[in-house]
Amino acid sequence: MTPISLEAMAASVPDGALIAMPPDNSLPSVALAKALVRRGARGLRLLGVPVSGFATDLLIGAGCVAEVETSAVSLGEAGFAPRFTAALKAGTITVRDATCPAIHAMLQATEKGVPFMPLRGVIGSDILANRPDWKVIDNPFADGGDPILLLPAKQPDIAAFHAVMADSEGNVWTGRRRECATIAHASKRALVTVERVVEGNFLEDERLAPGTISATYVEAVAIAERGARPAALLDEYGFDAAYVANYARAAKTDAGFAAWCAEHVFASLQAAAE
Repeated sequence: MTPISLEAMAASVPDGALIAMPPDNSLPSVALAKALVRRGARGLRLLGVPVSGFATDLLIGAGCVAEVETSAVSLGEAGFAPRFTAALKAGTITVRDATCPAIHAMLQATEKGVPFMPLRGVIGSDILANRPDWKVIDNPFADGGDPILLLPAKQPDIAAFHAVMADSEGNVWTGRRRECATIAHASKRALVTVERVVEGNFLEDERLAPGTISATYVEAVAIAERGARPAALLDEYGFDAAYVANYARAAKTDAGFAAWCAEHVFASLQAAAE
């Protein structure tokens, strides 16, 4: 597989697409999120798998997002996600509440090719009042009095995440981060940014194969060094707490967010053009 440019990858994402994204403690592609901001994407629907963080807040602040389905949106130790909070208060985005197990179950249903997945643990919570698409039925294998929740299969248009490396066959190595495999399997397309591309075939290596997502599920790869930053990337680099804290302070206001984007999202592209 020949890598494409990051900007070409962003251009391939249509407005209104449903994009599944892993959390900040996994393998988020912040590089692709920034490229989508530069493209001026609009109407995106984001699915946090199972929670949302830095990339989601960035996309919301840039006006790229119409809807978020997630279990939470947070910047972790840096506190609330400021642009998400502002958009929620202003009513400019729709939020679909979910739980971590529910999001995984809906994706696993698509992964397995079944129309729904049963789940326990949600019945009795008030989240069901806001999710008419989730159905409670009687367990057909019991004699009654055993309700079970059915969750519809969910198929994102795009799985977007970052990985350490891809091989020349288009396979992508994600290590133990299996939620990335789930979203790649469940989505119509997987767009993956990587630190580098190496020769060979990971699936033929006993050490790498268990943590590899087959090229069968990967539509395109783009090289983006430090593409997960500020999130940590396995053994490659650590979490950049100062970067997140700086963003959190700046993004409390519209003007501060715009200034942060000018420096951290658009400046590098302008420098490359010059």
